[in-house]
Amino acid sequence: MVEEESSSMMPKLITFLSSVLQRVAESNDDLVDDDSAIETQKNSAFHGLTRPSISLHTYLERIFKYANCSNSCFIVAYVYLDRFAQRQPLLPINSFNVHRLLITSVLVAAKFMDDLCYNNGFYARVGGISTREINFLEVDFLFGLGFHLNVTPNTFHTYCSCLHKEMLQLKPPLSNSLLTSSETSLNKASHLSFEEDEASHHQNQHQVAA
Repeated sequence: MVEEESSSMMPKLITFLSSVLQRVAESNDDLVDDDSAIETQKNSAFHGLTRPSISLHTYLERIFKYANCSNSCFIVAYVYLDRFAQRQPLLPINSFNVHRLLITSVLVAAKFMDDLCYNNGFYARVGGISTREINFLEVDFLFGLGFHLNVTPNTFHTYCSCLHKEMLQLKPPLSNSLLTSSETSLNKASHLSFEEDEASHHQNQHQVAA
């Protein structure tokens, strides 16, 4: 019964996540007015020369359809994107990098969360990029996260509850999240913040790994 309810919620989750990312990407497209920041973005492995023609919703549906990863991976991917945006203020999520960030975050989440998952070559085909590129994106993403991959149960349920609440109420996303704020700036660290819970990561890291 729980699995059925979870599966029935996935289309709504996919729609909401893609909508959140789409709004953030569009709001950040014209955000940068600093030459050095623009150069940093263009030199990023995630930055594309053009905006992909496929919509984020269709792209995320494609990942969900073919990746066969657990439903929880999409929540964890959302956590990772939030962490990445927090740690990399000069690389805001925009229309030129969001697709690559998305496929990479799901790949990393699947490897960390699931006992079995498809290899990088398969994810590359799903994401419409080369295996060499996704290998490079994965490494870049991991360093961008500072290899902070552990998601405590409290953090997971906080993000999940937030998304579930927003889906049910159909309200605008939280304004203090980098992934959901239309007022994000390069000099403002706005993101979903769970400092108290994440601080426990460093204390419990060895226990979780064991």
